[in-house]
Amino acid sequence: MSRLSIDRLHVGYGSTGVLTDICIDIEAGEILVVVGPSGCGKSTLLRTLAGLLTPTSGQILVDGRPITGTSGERALVFQDDGLLRWRSVRRNVELPLAIRKVSKAERQTRAEQWISQVGLKGYENHLPRELSGGMRQRVQLARTLAGTPRVVLADEPFGALDAQTRTTMQRLLVDVWQQHPTTVVFVTHDVDEALFLGDRVAVLGKNGRLKTVIESPAARIPDADSKAARTEILGAVAA
Repeated sequence: MSRLSIDRLHVGYGSTGVLTDICIDIEAGEILVVVGPSGCGKSTLLRTLAGLLTPTSGQILVDGRPITGTSGERALVFQDDGLLRWRSVRRNVELPLAIRKVSKAERQTRAEQWISQVGLKGYENHLPRELSGGMRQRVQLARTLAGTPRVVLADEPFGALDAQTRTTMQRLLVDVWQQHPTTVVFVTHDVDEALFLGDRVAVLGKNGRLKTVIESPAARIPDADSKAARTEILGAVAA
């Protein structure tokens, strides 16, 4: 697990500013969920945290060290599962380990452990086209965590799933996170998802500024009363 410290972060494309003066600390092992209107910079924030974008000014520290580029310690998870269609489930999960030149025997052992962890035991040799959308997202989660990242950066990974599958994936993520704690920054448009998953919910405004950060009263508690927090978040998003 790593602690992230975002200090006066500005990010832009050319002369266009996207994120402005973002300041927030994300504790090791915390799930921070980021919400906001389309185009407010949520995905830009994740890509900057991943080291794919360079800040215009300000800085991001990981355990006190500035981000200077990409790192296997920070893993991105997307709405598009990004699986290699010609590789089996097992070989997709092995991919980050293969890149790091982990031995074949260890790759297979760790891949099978994670495949079982996400509930896909028996599907090791299936190709992505033989799986449902929810199953492919399970493979993506297993592949991400097999690489043992200290920070997971998730960009609306469940956004394309139907409601029932989405709920299942939310609970799976929580189960896995509780057994294998890591720091998570999770972007979503769904306020209920944000309140269920996040210890805190950060709201970005249309101008790319951080408007508010709200403690979630419903973090990992199914059917918890979060009406007041939900109203506060929706009000901040709409303002």
